[in-house]
Amino acid sequence: MARTFVYARVSTTDQTPENQVREIEAAGFKVAPSRVIAETVSGGVQAARRPGFARLLDKLEDGDVLVVTKLDRLGRNVIDVRQTVEHLAERGVRVHCLALGGVDLTSPAGKMTMGVLAAVAEFERDLLRERTAAGIERARAEGKQPGRPSRLTDEQRTAIRSRIAAGATIYALAKEYGVDRRLIHRARDAASER
Repeated sequence: MARTFVYARVSTTDQTPENQVREIEAAGFKVAPSRVIAETVSGGVQAARRPGFARLLDKLEDGDVLVVTKLDRLGRNVIDVRQTVEHLAERGVRVHCLALGGVDLTSPAGKMTMGVLAAVAEFERDLLRERTAAGIERARAEGKQPGRPSRLTDEQRTAIRSRIAAGATIYALAKEYGVDRRLIHRARDAASER
């Protein structure tokens, strides 16, 4: 007989997973309290690396059902969610997501849904890359230098090179200018690149 499990994840200690559990019960899923796995961990952590999810994997068996309220409970990006769902499907575990109408993500319709979501996510990443590249190009055309402003002026870099040639140490110069030693190294090395 199939057992139903709930995975409820929140990102901060200010949040509570009870609302997720109530939402799943309101959708008609009957879940024993011992089969509710709740944890507080960032969605940026891969599901396989979360302690609560690892405990859940130890409990799940072929034929079981895992219910989540939203896909982002399983992971922050589509690739992680898809890998998690595929891993569970290989183990014979069905995954239901309430936000997607309760669809079983391991079914043909669920796989199609995951494919569409993956395509949309890739499309959004491509658009973001295009907008970023266009913004950088526009800034350059306006004479702006994209990126973080340099912490050293051209005059300071010239002075640093002169001081190093005169025997000053990298450490002393970094301390004097209030910057990391790597910036002093870059100022020194910039002369040899020219």
